[in-house]
Amino acid sequence: MLLRMEHLSGVENTRHYSPETIEELEQVLLAGGYASPAPRRKHFYNLLAHDRTFYIYISPVTGRVELLAAWLRPGCAAGLRNRAEEALGCSA
Repeated sequence: MLLRMEHLSGVENTRHYSPETIEELEQVLLAGGYASPAPRRKHFYNLLAHDRTFYIYISPVTGRVELLAAWLRPGCAAGLRNRAEEALGCSA
């Protein structure tokens, strides 16, 4: 599903990720990115960026986003491409 926020109420960085990582997450949220909801947790998502995946929680009350984890996507690095990766600009 496409996850795009028209207004970003802020990103909580409780795990102390770098400002660059937070900026990338904010850009993806505002521009829109492919997200998959966590199967057993409401309001938790894996959000794909260019070469990174963000695991986030979006508060249904405040709309604030909490970054819980971020990691490099091995599929992009290994050259494994699918339609979502092509749309995100991963290169082989």
